[in-house]
Amino acid sequence: MWNTVKLSLGLTFVALIVAFGGALGFALGENDGGSSAGSATVPNSSTQFGILDEIADILKDDFVNPAAVTDEALQQGSIQGIIDELGDPHTVYITPESYQSGFDLIGGTFEGIGATVDQDPLTGEIVIVTPFRGSPAEEAGIRPGDAILAVDGESTEGWSVQDAVSQIRGPDGSTVTLTVRHTDRETEDVAIVRGTIVFPTVFFEEVLDENGEVVPELAYIEIQQFTERTIDGMREALKEVEEGGYSGLILDLRLNPGGGLDATVQVTSMFLDGGLVLTQVDRDGIEIPYEARPGGEATEIPVVILVGPNSASGSEVLAGALRDHGRAQLVGDQTFGKGSVNHLRELSNGGALYVTIARWLTPNGDLIEGVGLTPDVQVDTTPEELESGSGPQLFAAIDLLEQQLAAAAQ
Repeated sequence: MWNTVKLSLGLTFVALIVAFGGALGFALGENDGGSSAGSATVPNSSTQFGILDEIADILKDDFVNPAAVTDEALQQGSIQGIIDELGDPHTVYITPESYQSGFDLIGGTFEGIGATVDQDPLTGEIVIVTPFRGSPAEEAGIRPGDAILAVDGESTEGWSVQDAVSQIRGPDGSTVTLTVRHTDRETEDVAIVRGTIVFPTVFFEEVLDENGEVVPELAYIEIQQFTERTIDGMREALKEVEEGGYSGLILDLRLNPGGGLDATVQVTSMFLDGGLVLTQVDRDGIEIPYEARPGGEATEIPVVILVGPNSASGSEVLAGALRDHGRAQLVGDQTFGKGSVNHLRELSNGGALYVTIARWLTPNGDLIEGVGLTPDVQVDTTPEELESGSGPQLFAAIDLLEQQLAAAAQ
């Protein structure tokens, strides 16, 4: 039911809202041929964690509010405390209820509101990373960067992403009301009817300049996520680019939080004629290279990639690989900085632990995790411009490509 290698944003419960309401992070991955998910060995508490039993006994005997000292509360607190101490937002405990829900996000279908979420590391707020195109979230007015202040009237203060997911998720056709603060500081209640979503990941469109006129020589492809569907979607889009006789391509990854490793490598290969896509480095320093297949479908066309703070993990791998191989320049804002490998280990209580086991490096050896990618051309934008797909970043990409085409023609 679960794959073990993941490549996705944030602590990548980041899309838990999406699937069962969610779990893009620990569902959108491909098996790397290594060890599969299995039951973890529980340490002997009498030898390693005996002090926890002592504390539990004291709390049960002495704490002023005995109703709060339940076995479940003590267990959950202990688990979360251990994970928090690691300082890694991508290592996450999954409750039995969440883990047993199950979904098919690798195939690109799921139930939910159709948005990815993460936790702001500075404020602790639960924020919307991306509402997917045509999703219930987008149609209800949810925007990138929205802070979720409450769910069905219950404050999210102090919540983890998993807490938010457990409240926001629900069956197809049911309604959830999010109290959100938009980036313009306006606060409103947004009612969203959850749905079953077949998630298209690739969008091919014409390019419009600042005057709203079509730029006939340039093509535009947006990739919103990497799933199995993305591979065929990109092949179809690149076929349109070839048949349309376009001279340059703008590849938009600004709302792409990542996805499956296999899909990411395959899409990256479409722009390369072999070569390194990324390097995986584990806890012992052992490196595993991931190579592009030779003979990509779009190895010659000039490419400019649009990136920003919502570009994470798989999108950072693709952008970093094409940049390092000299196949593309990056335009926009600094990317998110999620470049870790995560395994899902089943636990004896029916839950699971999503644990970071390695990091990703770009072909030039640059660390992605906690750093991100710096664009070649830095251009700021607004959430409204990002949502519309237009604005100064797109216009800068147009100018850059036209300069490259003009120089090549001389």
